[in-house]
Amino acid sequence: MPVLTGGQIVARTLRNYGVDVVAGIPGHGIWSLTDAFLDDESKIPFIQTFHEQSAVHLADGYYRATGRPQAAVTSIGAGASNTVIGMGTAFTDSTSVLVVTGGPPTHMRGHGLLQELDRYTANDFPKVAEAVSKRHWVVTRVEELPFVLHRCFNSMLTGRPGPVHLEVPMDVQAEAANVELHDLERRIPVGRQHPDPEAVERAVDVLRAATRPVIVVGGGAITSEASDQVLALAERWQIPVVTTWNGKSAFPEDHELFAGSVGQTGTMTGNAIASSADVVISVGCRFTDWSASSYAKGISFSIPPAKLIHIDIDPHEIGKNYPAEVGIVADAQRAVAAIVDSLPSQGVDRSEYLAELARLKQDWEEKLAGRRDSDRFPFTSQRPLGALRSVLPRDAIIVAGSGNTQGAVKQTFPVYSPRTHLTSGGFSSMGWAVPAAVGAKLARPDSPVVCVLGDGDFLMTAQEIALSVTADAPVIFVVQNNAGYMSIRGGQRKQTSRHIGTEFSYPDGSPYSPDFAAMGRAFGIESWKINDAASLEPTLRKAVQSGAPAVIEVPTDRDAAGPWVPGWWDFPIPAYITDERQDEYHRTRATEQHL
Repeated sequence: MPVLTGGQIVARTLRNYGVDVVAGIPGHGIWSLTDAFLDDESKIPFIQTFHEQSAVHLADGYYRATGRPQAAVTSIGAGASNTVIGMGTAFTDSTSVLVVTGGPPTHMRGHGLLQELDRYTANDFPKVAEAVSKRHWVVTRVEELPFVLHRCFNSMLTGRPGPVHLEVPMDVQAEAANVELHDLERRIPVGRQHPDPEAVERAVDVLRAATRPVIVVGGGAITSEASDQVLALAERWQIPVVTTWNGKSAFPEDHELFAGSVGQTGTMTGNAIASSADVVISVGCRFTDWSASSYAKGISFSIPPAKLIHIDIDPHEIGKNYPAEVGIVADAQRAVAAIVDSLPSQGVDRSEYLAELARLKQDWEEKLAGRRDSDRFPFTSQRPLGALRSVLPRDAIIVAGSGNTQGAVKQTFPVYSPRTHLTSGGFSSMGWAVPAAVGAKLARPDSPVVCVLGDGDFLMTAQEIALSVTADAPVIFVVQNNAGYMSIRGGQRKQTSRHIGTEFSYPDGSPYSPDFAAMGRAFGIESWKINDAASLEPTLRKAVQSGAPAVIEVPTDRDAAGPWVPGWWDFPIPAYITDERQDEYHRTRATEQHL
């Protein structure tokens, strides 16, 4: 057995386990570990980010684009704490990232050394990480590391994905021991979790009796690579398909059975079809409030009376928000395939139902075109998305920031194959999109990657555009500049008719904005500011064809900035507002079906 330091054990194991990149900032608490990445036996490209949060987002974006977990490493204290937003985003959206942080030397714990959290108990950062990790470990001996590392990957690669946290104290990184590195293939199960045949039989019985079924596809369908099976089920039984935020790209959006998205900022078609269904087949969807319009009956779903066939790898999700007629705990790919195999080969006649779907889609297209094809300047949020779709190949990856852009992309930008739409769905983290787009480009260098986000989101991690140059990851960043947090302003105005802290302004109240094109050029990136509608498509096309990183600033109208809101979001109205909004809120809240 070789004599290896703790840092060498971690580095060699990550390479053996297929990690392609390690992102982070090598602060003093992780020096002995990061040094090992320079050894020939454990050399992995190290992506030096400019903020520790971004290191986790980068690894998260890489995973979403490929399904292969990567690693982020940081120091102790502030460096470790900066990873929490990244871990929270990955945890909420069920994406796998290994976060390795340094820790105080075991013989110094509790003494309040530099950057230690120690006032409650010694070395408290693992408690901070606990709430945003699928599992977390604190290693106290070098000999533990081979075992703990295979447990980290076992946790990430089985069941419901999620980030895991590993703290390696500084002395454990530096000390050495005779160890045997573990073979991962002998430490994880083989194959996928199949559904119980009885559950499949019951699901088929429910489905065969349906007259208006709908399939709702969540992020779990993409994780399990179930897109082909969902397509087969939809076509075999002529079932419309709707998607959640993280389910977008699981089903081709130019297919006649695609009905759109569901939820507060879903599409009118998606909500209409899903809310009127008599059977809902959920594939890897956890029914968040955004996707279910806060469970208000008849807006996005009507469960009951609609019967729910709920497929999920995590039994915790079955029946959590809606009662399930049939709950199936299994890998989504295998569960949907089993249902398809059990259905009769001859489908049913749903011509009237599908004609209704086609009419609804046409109505939605006409509504969408009003903003998507508008030449007003500054632009609507939708106009640059239509232009982008026209100049990008079908397999291009779009990474959407949070807020108005997130909803507009969901409604307006069609995608056709899995892992080509990435967004921070459930956590909706500002600052996620820029580093996540870099991670996606590193993962899939042959695919164009475009990051579309608002100026407020961009300013959270704008420094990471440098990675397009330093890491040779040429992403196109489209910044929709409306000088503020307009999604937040829109919600405030709808709720209270006024707003605070949302507009970027000079002291005299006039709009304030940095020169984003100049910023891009300062980072060594070719950059443009769109000054009129006629230059939009040519500039986007030039950026895409160049194959180089780019920043494109797109002036966006503050009052034409957001997506449509065909759904509902339970946001209480202050008691001092006594107009019709108060009555409407309580009337809709009374229909919620989650209790």
